[in-house]
Amino acid sequence: MIEQNVNLKPHNTFGLSCKAAKFSNFSNIEELKALLSNRKNTDDPMLVLGGGSNLLLTKDFDGLVLKNEIQGIEIISENEEFTLVKAGAGEVWHQFVLFAIDNNLGGIENMSLIPGSVGAAPMQNIGAYGVEIKDVFHELEALNLSTLEIEKFQNQNCQFGYRESVFKHAQKGKYIIVNVTLKLERKHHLNTSYGALEQELEEMEVTQPTIRDVSNAVIAIRKRKLPDPAEIGNSGSFFKNPVINAEKFKVLKAAHPNIAHYPIDENHIKIAAGWLIDQAGWKGKTLGNYGVHKNQALVLVNYGGAKGQDIYQLSEDIKQDIISKFGIELEREVNVI
Repeated sequence: MIEQNVNLKPHNTFGLSCKAAKFSNFSNIEELKALLSNRKNTDDPMLVLGGGSNLLLTKDFDGLVLKNEIQGIEIISENEEFTLVKAGAGEVWHQFVLFAIDNNLGGIENMSLIPGSVGAAPMQNIGAYGVEIKDVFHELEALNLSTLEIEKFQNQNCQFGYRESVFKHAQKGKYIIVNVTLKLERKHHLNTSYGALEQELEEMEVTQPTIRDVSNAVIAIRKRKLPDPAEIGNSGSFFKNPVINAEKFKVLKAAHPNIAHYPIDENHIKIAAGWLIDQAGWKGKTLGNYGVHKNQALVLVNYGGAKGQDIYQLSEDIKQDIISKFGIELEREVNVI
C-alpha cells in the first residue's frame, strides 16, 4: 500500500520533518517488484531508505519513498577458513555484526555500532578503525529498476573506494540492493593498529583480544564520542577524511606540527577532518537548535526542530572555513536530498 504525504521524521536519524508525497515499504523482492510495476508515473523521483542514517533532508520529497525492510541472516557455505553469510538489505548493520561475533566469525568487529542498514554498507563502503566492507565483501544482489530483474555484483563490479561505490556514481538510482553476502573469517586476523583502539584495549586490560573484545572496545569508543541519534539527531560522520599528496602534507605539517594524519602510501596522506574542524573552532558550536557536537567535530547535530537547510548551510560554512584556513576542501559523506 502506498501512503500519501508521510512525514519522514521517524525514518531519518537527523530527525528532520520533511514529507514524502508517496511512501511505502517492502519486506521481500516480490513486494518490491509489485510496487515498482504498479507505479503510475515512472518519471517521478524515487528514494530508497534503509536506516536513514546517511541522509540529510533539506526539503519535502515530491516523489515515492520506499523503505527497505528485507530481513534475514543465513550462513550460505563454509570451509576451514571462511564462512559466507548472507543478510537482507533491511537488516540493522550492528545486528549483523553481533550475529557474526556470536558465531565466532571475524572481519567486521571493527565496524561495530556503525548506524544504518546492511544494504547501505556496500553502497557507502562503510569502514572504521582500518577495516572497510570491501575487505570482506563477497557479493550482493540488486534489483535492476529498468528490467525488474535481480543481478549479482562481485567485489570488482562494485568499484569500491573510500566511502564510495559504483552505486553512488555510474549506477546511482539504477538498482535497489536486496541482500549482501560477506566472506567472514573462521581463523581471525585482528586489526587493532589504530591508536584509539589499541589504547581502549589497554585500558580494558586485554592483552590477547578476541573479536568480541575488539567489538566491545569499538562500541565503548563510539558511545563516548558519538551522540545517540535516539537522543540527539545526527547522521554520524558528516564529512569524509580528505586525502592529500605528500608534498601538500609537508607544507601543512610545517605549519601545524600536531596535525592528525594517517599515511596511505608514499604519496598520499589521509587527514582527520575532525581535527581540521576542531582546530578551526567549530567543535561544540551551537546555533540555536543545531550545531557541531561537543565531543566529535565530525558530527553535525539537530537538537530538535532544526531544518535540513540550516544544517546544510552550517556544513557549507564549515567547508569554506576549512578551505580558507588549511587549503583543503572537505567532502560531505551524507546523501543530501
